[in-house]
Amino acid sequence: MHSNGVALDTYALCSSLTASSCNQNTSFGKQVHTHVKKRGWSTSVFVSSALIDLYAKSLLVNDAEQLFDEIPVRNTVCANALLSGYAEAKMWLKGLELVRKMPELNLECDNFTLSAALCACAGLSAIELGRQVHGNMFRRVADVRADVFLQSSLIEMYGKCGLIHKARHIFSMAGIRHEGGGKRDVVLWTSMLGVYGRNGNHKEVIGLFKEMVREGIRPDGVAFVTVISACGHTGQVNLGIEYFKSMARDFGLDPSPEHYSCLVALLCRAGELDEAWKLLNEMPHNGDDSYTVSTWGALLSACIDHGNVDLGKLAAQRALQLDPRNVGIFVLISNMYAKHGLWNEIGQLREVMQERGLKKDGGWSWIEVTR
Repeated sequence: MHSNGVALDTYALCSSLTASSCNQNTSFGKQVHTHVKKRGWSTSVFVSSALIDLYAKSLLVNDAEQLFDEIPVRNTVCANALLSGYAEAKMWLKGLELVRKMPELNLECDNFTLSAALCACAGLSAIELGRQVHGNMFRRVADVRADVFLQSSLIEMYGKCGLIHKARHIFSMAGIRHEGGGKRDVVLWTSMLGVYGRNGNHKEVIGLFKEMVREGIRPDGVAFVTVISACGHTGQVNLGIEYFKSMARDFGLDPSPEHYSCLVALLCRAGELDEAWKLLNEMPHNGDDSYTVSTWGALLSACIDHGNVDLGKLAAQRALQLDPRNVGIFVLISNMYAKHGLWNEIGQLREVMQERGLKKDGGWSWIEVTR
C-alpha cells in the first residue's frame, strides 16, 4: 500500500503491527513505528496500543515502557499491553507499580488489569496484596463467576501462596450454577490441578482429574502433564501409562516431549529403566534439544541410583550427542563411575573435558546480612 501511494489509516497500521507482534517481527514493527512518528499517528491511542503490544510480546519491555510514558493519549488498553509485557518478563514489581499508578493516570482497571495484578501477586507470593486485589475485584466486577480467566487467576494466586483451601473454595464456587452461567471449563480445572500438583497434593490431582473426566470436560495437554507427574509421585505406574496412552486414543492429543519426560520420570522412579529407555527412543524430536537432553539426564541419574552402569553409559552417550558441551552430564557420568570405583574411566573423562575446555563450576551461596 505504502509503495503504491495508498494512504495508510489506523486500521492498516494496527493490522500490520498486530501481525508483526504475532510473528515477533520487531524489525518491520520498528519501521512502522518510524512511519507513525513521521506521519503524526502517535496521537492515535489505537496505534500506540498496538505498538506497545508489539514491544511487550517481543520482550522489549523497556521500549514498551518508554513508549507508554511518551504517548500523549493513553487508555486502559495501553496499560494492559504493558502489563502483559511485565508478566511475560516476570517483572512482577513493575506490574504492580503500574496498577497502583493507574488511578493517577485517570485509567480504569478492567478485568484484564485485575487478572494481571493477581498474576504479579502470585509471582511474588504476596498474599496480602493478592487479598486486597480480590477485595477490590468484588467492588469493580459485577459477576466474577462470568469471567473464567479472572477466576483462574484467583485460584493460581492463592495456590502459589500456599492457601490451597482458598483456591479450592473459589474453584467450588465457580461450579455453582448461576443465571447465564454454565459448568466450569478446562481452564479452571487445569488451574486447580496445577495448584494441587505444585503443592505436592498428588492424590488430590488424580482424584480431581477423574472427576473432571466424569463431568465431561475434555482435558488438555497441561492437565495430562500434571496427572502423569502425580501418578509418578504416588507410585501408580500403570495408571500413569494408561493416562499417557489415553491422550491420543481417547482425546486425539499428540504427546509432547514434556509428556514423554513425565512418563520417563515415572518409569525411572519405579525402577523400570529398560522401559524408560524404549520410550525415550520413541520420543518425537521437535527441535528443542534442551528438553531432550534433560530427559536423557534424568534416565542417567536413575541409572546411578539403581546401579545400572551399562544403560547409564548409553543414556550419557545419547545426551552428549545432542549437547557435547553439557557439563552437567559429565558430572553425572563422573558420579556414576565414582560410585562403582571406576577410577580409570574417571581419568579418561577428565581428559575429554580438558580437551573440550570444560570445567565444573564451583558451588557458592549467599546470605543477607541485616543491621
